[in-house]
Amino acid sequence: MQRQNFLVKPVANKKAVVGGTAANYRLTVLTDGLIRYEWADDGKFEDRASTFAIHRDLPVPEFRVLDTDDGLEIVTERLHLYYDKKPFSASGLSVQVRGNIANHGTLWRYGLEGSNLGGTARTLDEADGRIPLGTGVISRQGYATIDDSRSMLFENDGWVAGRRPGNRMDGYIFSYGHDFKNAIKAFYALSGPQPLLPRWALGNWWSRYYKYTADAYLELMDRFRSEGLPFSVAVLDMDWHYVTDARVRGVSGWTGYSWDRNLIAHPQKFLSELHGRDLKVTANLHPADGVQAYEDAYEEMAGALGHDTTKGDPIAFDATSRAFVNAYFDILHRRLEEDGMDFWWVDWQQGEHSKITGVDPLWVLNHFHFLDNSRDGTRPLTFSRYAGPGSHRYPVGFSGDTIVTWDSLDFQPEFTATASNIGYGWWSHDIGGHMGGYRDDELATRWVQSGVFSPIMRLHSSDNPFNTKEPWVYDMEFREAMNDALRLRHQLMPYLYTMNVRAATKNEPLVQPMYWMYPTSNEAYRARNEFYFGSELIVAPITSPRDAVSRLGKVRAWLPSGRHVDILTGAVYDGDREIWMYRPLRGYPVLAREGAIIPMDAAKVPLNGGTNPKAFVIEIVVGSDGHFEIVEDDGSGSSADTAELARTRIDYNQSRGTVAVGPTSPVIAGLPSKRKWTFSFPGLAMPKKVRILVDGVDKELKLEPASGKVIVSLNEPIPLRSIISVEIDPEPHLAITDAAKHIFPILVGSQMDYNPKKSIWAAVNARTPLTGRLSQLHALNLNENLMGAMLEYLLADSRAI
Repeated sequence: MQRQNFLVKPVANKKAVVGGTAANYRLTVLTDGLIRYEWADDGKFEDRASTFAIHRDLPVPEFRVLDTDDGLEIVTERLHLYYDKKPFSASGLSVQVRGNIANHGTLWRYGLEGSNLGGTARTLDEADGRIPLGTGVISRQGYATIDDSRSMLFENDGWVAGRRPGNRMDGYIFSYGHDFKNAIKAFYALSGPQPLLPRWALGNWWSRYYKYTADAYLELMDRFRSEGLPFSVAVLDMDWHYVTDARVRGVSGWTGYSWDRNLIAHPQKFLSELHGRDLKVTANLHPADGVQAYEDAYEEMAGALGHDTTKGDPIAFDATSRAFVNAYFDILHRRLEEDGMDFWWVDWQQGEHSKITGVDPLWVLNHFHFLDNSRDGTRPLTFSRYAGPGSHRYPVGFSGDTIVTWDSLDFQPEFTATASNIGYGWWSHDIGGHMGGYRDDELATRWVQSGVFSPIMRLHSSDNPFNTKEPWVYDMEFREAMNDALRLRHQLMPYLYTMNVRAATKNEPLVQPMYWMYPTSNEAYRARNEFYFGSELIVAPITSPRDAVSRLGKVRAWLPSGRHVDILTGAVYDGDREIWMYRPLRGYPVLAREGAIIPMDAAKVPLNGGTNPKAFVIEIVVGSDGHFEIVEDDGSGSSADTAELARTRIDYNQSRGTVAVGPTSPVIAGLPSKRKWTFSFPGLAMPKKVRILVDGVDKELKLEPASGKVIVSLNEPIPLRSIISVEIDPEPHLAITDAAKHIFPILVGSQMDYNPKKSIWAAVNARTPLTGRLSQLHALNLNENLMGAMLEYLLADSRAI
């Protein structure tokens, strides 16, 4: 059965094992920084795959064992383990992290856990701000542990099982010091990589808990298209099935598998219409109540399971029954998929228990839904809740029903980034919040902007008629900012898809905390909401309301060493410091280092579906060499191993001031035969010369300065197999930030008396040393945020001082 074709290598190489033969303990050296430690009173150890650990057969690292009658030691390049061969205790089992990573606290003792940088949580349901997080596999002390003693197991035939009874311990210690990225790579080596997502999953998703008719839903999709707002996924919340119909009696109506034909009379036609608009479709499931007698599939399900239908008793949901799980997919869901359903939103909220101890229904649903979705060789996707370490294998994650407040928004970026500490890279949040809370148009707008730089961008809201996320229900300034954000998400698709391939093949989640790259910088840990968004961008989300006077939102950001450019404004910043950044409603701090290259879809109004673009804009930040490889495919292939990937390399050489692009190889189906190319240089001082060659031949170009950038465009589309060369000045430099240019619009928009504005403007432009200008501004006793915005730009670039 396709659903049980699950590749695992759970038995470790014997050469990596210490103990286990005629002993109650077993230690397995999985990598030089990862050890499995087991205790079993009966001496029987576990070699089946668990939900967390599926690939224990890893290359054996170099290690030494010092074994005596009363203890043993294991020494690798990264750790030194001490064990007294007795039942595990704080005094008998310890691991010293090797290397000078901290002044103290790098010794782990069994049962005495130190600080941890956190992982993620099963749900954000009803969360209004910060919630406790589970553990990740990294810490500032250099070690972290995962207790795998109670997790679900997989039998050799792919079915599920609980653990053996008795006194047992099955744990893993990660001892990578501050080498956080390699700790995560060890996690993926043991637990399996992140799958490759379909390209369309990276676009905008529309979702709302609402009783849509088929006509109303299609009209809404057409309104989005007429507004120039692209989407790639249409989500049907629970009202696609019978919920309040007269036949639903004695049950909640939350579980359902039959189309409510009062709302959607012709499901196949409806789904075909959505597909014709280049939208994939998913529908909400609450499986817990089983199959009721009024369901279309009831009789067929009953026949398959030998269920007595004479009294109309429901068929109970049973995650531990092979027969039920087979019928659940092959009958209950297959008939709906034949109507055109693409994948399922599994909304399990009923806890971790089943008829078998240790078999969590959520794990069963996630695992088999994902495998079943790949049954025809298609690239699988499911949409469900986090079940524990190992859940990254079943993207994407549904984080739950958050409350609509600024506190909820403020926690989400940190929550998303921290999840990468347990390898969970594809969260989908309810962008804009789901329920409760209050109407705040600015909050909704900032949440949509945050969603652009989230792994999955899914708008959502509750069944409250006053809570919805269509941009046109907001006042114009908020509507325009939301429109910008939704288009930007699809313009970023070439970058996002390349990062998707990077996540699946290089074990690099899309969103990463700042401290992964800078583990010795205290500032990186303080920047809890700031994160790397792929390899090229740093995002500092604005998650608090704007000031009434300056009308600017603000965020405290940390910039690593080196110069950075805000790609949306062109402002240039010195690094190696913390800084308050201020932005108007349509602004958002998105920063790129010198040498960064960001490929984007050139369409001003991208189309639905997120297909491979017909024209590119390549953002290039000068100042350092840069390299990037755009990765595309035609959507075929069920995994990164089987997908045919086309690659287009881009190299920027700083000393020569040249950009080299292409050729695209291989040229595959799904790509246009020719493309238009535009090269955008944010923050660049206007070059003295610009030249573009295609296969060595000069081509006509268009050179134009734009707000904060220089833009160079080819006037004709170029074949994919051609090589493009762009030449600007040797050793080009970023323009010195013009503080006055950025400050003037801030003063224009500030809600204050006119005369003080003239005094501020005079101080900004005074031909005196910076200290004198700052002193004059300080003496004006300005609004704190307005003064902060002045300081941001006056102090942005030390070359201006």
